[in-house]
Amino acid sequence: MSRLDPQGPGSGATAATEVNTVTEAGRMAPKEYDAVLLASFGGPEGQEDVIPFLRNVTRGRGIPDERLEAVSHHYRANGGISPINQQNRELKAGIEAELAARGIGLPVFWGNRNWAPYLPQTLQDIYDAGHRKVLMVTTSAYSCYSSCRQYREDIGIALTETGLHGRLEVDKVRQYFDHPGFVEPFIEGTAAGLADVRARLAAAGTPDAPVHVLFATHSIPTRDAEAAGRSEGEPRRFEEGSAYVAQHLAAGTEVIRRVQAETGLTAPWSLVYQSRSGAPHVPWLEPDINEAIEDLAGQGVKGIVIVPLGFVSDHMEVVWDLDTEALETCRRLGLAATRVPTPGTHRKFVAGIVDLVCERTAANNIAERPHLTGLGPWYDVCRPGCCANFRGEKPTIAGADSATGTGHDPYPAAPVASGRAGGTAAPAADRGTR
Repeated sequence: MSRLDPQGPGSGATAATEVNTVTEAGRMAPKEYDAVLLASFGGPEGQEDVIPFLRNVTRGRGIPDERLEAVSHHYRANGGISPINQQNRELKAGIEAELAARGIGLPVFWGNRNWAPYLPQTLQDIYDAGHRKVLMVTTSAYSCYSSCRQYREDIGIALTETGLHGRLEVDKVRQYFDHPGFVEPFIEGTAAGLADVRARLAAAGTPDAPVHVLFATHSIPTRDAEAAGRSEGEPRRFEEGSAYVAQHLAAGTEVIRRVQAETGLTAPWSLVYQSRSGAPHVPWLEPDINEAIEDLAGQGVKGIVIVPLGFVSDHMEVVWDLDTEALETCRRLGLAATRVPTPGTHRKFVAGIVDLVCERTAANNIAERPHLTGLGPWYDVCRPGCCANFRGEKPTIAGADSATGTGHDPYPAAPVASGRAGGTAAPAADRGTR
């Protein structure tokens, strides 16, 4: 179980605002955007939607409906409804209210990759409403193919399919894994979770029993993890050889540090993974959260705090994999356990999303780019080949290697300095080797 010790300029009690010379090279100048696009994964909203939805998710892989039905049980058990669409409706409403409260007249549109409202139709609606420059916010905070590049590809494909390529410009905000608006709700939740588990252990007569914090995120294939953040000209090397892993470790470090500083509560912690799918012979990131819980119980741990650090909202992977399976594992082993909320529509998260929008808009511009770890602020414009698609090149937006969309300047060279994964460049001999 991986962990990372505090390091880098994000180790202070407040958000770091120092210029990261590496990521600064990927900064895009503010623009006069006229609409915001909230882009998400999508989910079924009834039993009849489940198989068509899973076909969308697995399209191009030739998986028969019989196999899809076999993996649909977590949707079936919840009435065929994923919470994600309703949560996005609520998030959209929250963003609209925050924009209005600040006097910012940007309309918010919502589109999904895998279920209605689909991205191509949403882009057409945006264009038909008279908008021409769009800034996209996704419900994925970290860097890897499925969390970043796939969104950029889906927008590129949608622009091509709708004939809007060259007529509608779509950019995206930076990955916000260490933005205060995303991290601080987890700090609050982890502090409350530790206090709750400690209180339950005290009530059981074991106030000093060992407690462990598990930061949970979606597992991805090891090959995709190794490609996360690896790109042409990237001068840094990342913890565990992956920006995806390094970002989670850095965020988890900050959560634990802040909880201890603000409440005095602390506990050992680990990064664990969930929601693995695909062929058994293909390696994915480990350990699985349930295996980790078993191991910790065997080591004498009596309390578990599960923090869904990889997730923006309480969608199906949280409701099933954590609230159903992982907490059931804890109950079976007699462990006091709780699951911390995701940011969802927390006021700090909603305000943080609008702050990310304002970083990029010419009007109402926020020049500072707060980040709580040395890895941030992340790129506005992804480097060439970042988070590669091993199935082949597709039209993309918001990258130096964009094949569609407009408004992207050539990628500037990043200044080179000595250091490691704390926001400075790695030695030249180490570049591209991990």
